[in-house]
Amino acid sequence: MSTLVCSNISKKYGEKEVLKNVNLTLEKGKIYGLIGRNGAGKTTLLSILSAQNPATSGEVTWEGEKVWENRKALNHICFSRELVPSASNNGVGTMKVREYLQAASYYYPNWNQALAEELVKKFELDVKQKIAKISKGMLSMVTIIVALASKADFTFLDEPVAGLDVVMREYFYRKLLEEYMETGRTFVISTHIIEEAANVFEEVIFVKNHGILLKENTEHLVGRCVRVSGPAEAVDLATAGMEIHQVETIGRSKGVTVLLKEGEQIAKSPELQLQPVNLQNVFVALCGLEE
Repeated sequence: MSTLVCSNISKKYGEKEVLKNVNLTLEKGKIYGLIGRNGAGKTTLLSILSAQNPATSGEVTWEGEKVWENRKALNHICFSRELVPSASNNGVGTMKVREYLQAASYYYPNWNQALAEELVKKFELDVKQKIAKISKGMLSMVTIIVALASKADFTFLDEPVAGLDVVMREYFYRKLLEEYMETGRTFVISTHIIEEAANVFEEVIFVKNHGILLKENTEHLVGRCVRVSGPAEAVDLATAGMEIHQVETIGRSKGVTVLLKEGEQIAKSPELQLQPVNLQNVFVALCGLEE
């Protein structure tokens, strides 16, 4: 099975450490959600995985071969970054949409021009417009087209639905799943719009404190989390020795989110309320503000 592997990846900008000893294996044929707070290092990680940015230490390998300056490996990887155009003479912003897509077609050897044209038509993009002149939503459309039409085995998207209306977001996720089912490609999607994309993610990767907090099957992770609330003494008794997060106390009442381990369960009690949580709730509990 084809894999893309990070081994002990660290990245520093001067004295600022952005990533620290990251170990991560991405398998072919999965859709991953990469989730973390602003500044957690998500975009830096994706740029290192795709050899757009050198690691300070550690290495990335594809099928055992180093990715850095390896054309063979890079032919299988696409990181379609969020576009932040510049109108300067040497910036991407001066390129027309058509020129930008054409440049992408030269870079990715498995580029599917028919798919690119289909998406341009669906998104109603004016390919004669300069990148610097189009809206944020249209910039997202361009990055989506590059990602999907690249046909790369490992494809990364950073905030792909930023600026898209709800209709186009639904279309994107439907098209993503269609492409995934047809090709078995691996997609890694970094997004802050968590719950909308949760059903698409087979696995989620939480990034916290410049490293990987967890990598787990989405359904399994959500299934082993529960919100427990009630009288503080009853909550403490029921959750003693368990991994608890997001503690909230109001008077004599208390609420906690419990991350259950294998074999653990909360004893039912008429005093307690046990509530299921969604993926966004889990992320907030594990990666939110610490008390």
